Amino acid sequence: MNRRELLKAAAALPLAQAAFSHAAFAQAAWPSRNITMIVPFPAGGQADLAARPVALALEKILGKPVIVDNRAGGGGGSVGNAAAARAEPDGYTLLMTLSSLAVLPEADRLFDRPVAYEVSQFAPVARVLADPTLLAVPASAPWKTLQDFVDDARKRPGQIPYGSSGPYGTLHVAMEMFAASAGIKLLHVPFRGAGPALTALLGGTVQAMASAPGTLKQQVDDGKMRVLANWGAERIPSFPNLPTFRELGYKDVEFYIWAGLFTQSALPAPIMTRLREAMAQAVKSPEVIKTFETAGSPVAYMDAPEFAKFVAADSARLIAAVKKIGKVG
Repeated sequence: MNRRELLKAAAALPLAQAAFSHAAFAQAAWPSRNITMIVPFPAGGQADLAARPVALALEKILGKPVIVDNRAGGGGGSVGNAAAARAEPDGYTLLMTLSSLAVLPEADRLFDRPVAYEVSQFAPVARVLADPTLLAVPASAPWKTLQDFVDDARKRPGQIPYGSSGPYGTLHVAMEMFAASAGIKLLHVPFRGAGPALTALLGGTVQAMASAPGTLKQQVDDGKMRVLANWGAERIPSFPNLPTFRELGYKDVEFYIWAGLFTQSALPAPIMTRLREAMAQAVKSPEVIKTFETAGSPVAYMDAPEFAKFVAADSARLIAAVKKIGKVG
């Protein structure tokens, strides 16, 4: 290096140091303003149930407001997921989403549509809830058992309407998985989220839906709905008398609706570490624990490393299910 190059490098060094110090300070000072937690569904569903108490707990821990933004649209949560994927990786836009996160890009490819986002754009932060899905029908429906439902569906192919949170969302995939195994055809009626689908079930617009225990328990307790089967491998404490699909002979029908917090994969490591620490505290909050347990969905926390492995395994199983289901409406 000649004298001119040496002087030039020396002159640039303070600027580089200043830039590095500024970036480090910006990360260390996080958060310095409001944080947005995108929920890609309307209020009333599993993701919303997970987001609101966690957001309140994070506010207390981080000292800044955490604002829940219900950004529905696109079917199954794709609009909100894509918005979070495109956000600046600075820790100020988080995503509380469901297991459909990995399914939706595959559905886009299945239909030769532009892919709204890729799962690789996200980094898992923490799993919050993980429940088996339940099959619910109105209390006024004629079906008292799953066999009653299947028998009727076989007599009237394509005539029993069921609601979902959108094409290839969690509730859609669960129902189509069951329908394929039972050899029945149902009428899919997509909504913008589980909340509107639940309202439609209560109002009689649809006659069945798959949903998480936390969004169904109060309605079942109030005598407004009946549950016929559980997509989990085992019975659950909040519905101890409800048989699983496996128990009823559907060995390949298993589905879980989990909710977890994600951020952009390019998020700086110091912010990710702080966020993980805050989430570990948040899920231990008495208010969070009480809210989830009252809803029949106890905390199912996983930290980032374990959650990343869980997401990879669950996504592979769901993607295989989507490919098996194929193009359905």
